[in-house]
Amino acid sequence: MSSMESSDKPDMPGTQQPAAAAEPPKHPQRILLVEDDDALANVYVTRLQGEGFDVRRVNNGEDALATALSYHPDLVVLDVMMPKVSGFDVLDILRNTPETANLKIIMLTALSQPSDQERAKALGADDYLVKSQVVIADVIDRIRHHLDDK
Repeated sequence: MSSMESSDKPDMPGTQQPAAAAEPPKHPQRILLVEDDDALANVYVTRLQGEGFDVRRVNNGEDALATALSYHPDLVVLDVMMPKVSGFDVLDILRNTPETANLKIIMLTALSQPSDQERAKALGADDYLVKSQVVIADVIDRIRHHLDDK
């Protein structure tokens, strides 16, 4: 009997199962925040960055359209009442532009009338949140929900 037969070495390098293959590193998910209220926007940017998102913020609809094309966000959080171009118009244009037609878009607005919600839905909003009815954690939950659906 050779001494090799009795000396099984289960811990030899190369005999262990390899760890699950690591996925290539992904870029942080990109959020475009379109909000003209600086104080509110700063709170959202800080929280979203703390949650690991790459956030770009603009304060009007015109800049939102340009940034959506250059920044390539995974999701847009869009206010309705803004200078230059309203959130409804931004939504309509994004949905009718081939490069942005499939973007996830959450409306976050002070407008709570059912007619406003219906208009947003008709224009293709993925979600409609009323600022006075949600806290930031709710918004984060909805963002994650829609990004998980991608």
